[in-house]
Amino acid sequence: MTAPDIVRSAYAELVVTDLARSRWFWVDMLGMVVQHEEADALYLRGFDELTHHSLVLRRGETPAADRLAFRVRRPEDLDRAEAFFAARGCPVKRFPAGTTPGVGESVRAEDPLGFVVEFFHEIEQVERLHQRYDLRHGAEIARLDHFNIVVPDIPAAFAHYESLGFRCSETIEDGEKLYAAWMYRKQTVHDVAFTGGAGPRLHHIGFFAHEAAQVLRTCDIFGSVGLEKHIERGPGRHGVSNAFYVYLRDPDGHRLEVYTSDYFTGDPDHPVLRWSVRDPRRRDFWGNAVIESWYKEASPVRGLDATIQPLREANVDESAVRVGADGLGSVTR
Repeated sequence: MTAPDIVRSAYAELVVTDLARSRWFWVDMLGMVVQHEEADALYLRGFDELTHHSLVLRRGETPAADRLAFRVRRPEDLDRAEAFFAARGCPVKRFPAGTTPGVGESVRAEDPLGFVVEFFHEIEQVERLHQRYDLRHGAEIARLDHFNIVVPDIPAAFAHYESLGFRCSETIEDGEKLYAAWMYRKQTVHDVAFTGGAGPRLHHIGFFAHEAAQVLRTCDIFGSVGLEKHIERGPGRHGVSNAFYVYLRDPDGHRLEVYTSDYFTGDPDHPVLRWSVRDPRRRDFWGNAVIESWYKEASPVRGLDATIQPLREANVDESAVRVGADGLGSVTR
């Protein structure tokens, strides 16, 4: 079965409980642009983005990740997506143009990993803002870059996304077990990454900023108003991806990464960089410990029927590998 030709990760939809509070966090503090709003939803984008939105915040009773959307190259890739997931026995639905404001016809599927993924080709083009420096504030988020998902079976997730045409940039492994992987369609380190744990859950959404100063400014802004509690981890430098990062939690606990400084992966022979799980620099290049919440907490996800997906327990636990300052337990040798 021919897989759809995926261009990139495109947008996510999160369920939030207080839309006004979410607007304060994502727009006022982080600097995202409101492209469209309704009584129960906000459609946001970064300053570099020319498509209608990269994040949808929708009011609901229980915080959750609703769907992860990918853009495909041609309209006929929607047919391929529908057939691809149907052949795997996955629930699939087709939606007419306009079901999501700004987005054309789409296909949504509940994938074998338990996530609702959406595929679309057409999306409304919007005003170019990348040189409207007078409008920028907060973290000055440029664009959405990637999704990081929590899955109990990393090799199964790897195989699934490989079947969709994704390539691998980096891994964390020990030669026998695969603990994490970063995979891409666009020419950066990743469009999707996998963190081991009880899943399916959404670990974080990654947003690109142009300069390290904007990552640091994000921390200063939250600190200046006495709300440093929203800063979960960092700032720091990842070993994997080389990203200069900070992780934040929004008012509903959804995690996001604001980062800069990853690298180009567009060559056809781009090699996989394999990190040992026993290398203390893998998660933080300076060897700083990863905090427990980062390893253990994540957003629940909704299925195609909008109910919260049950969790399956993980068969690997990277947090149990103690190397240097990192890890939450002892590794069995």
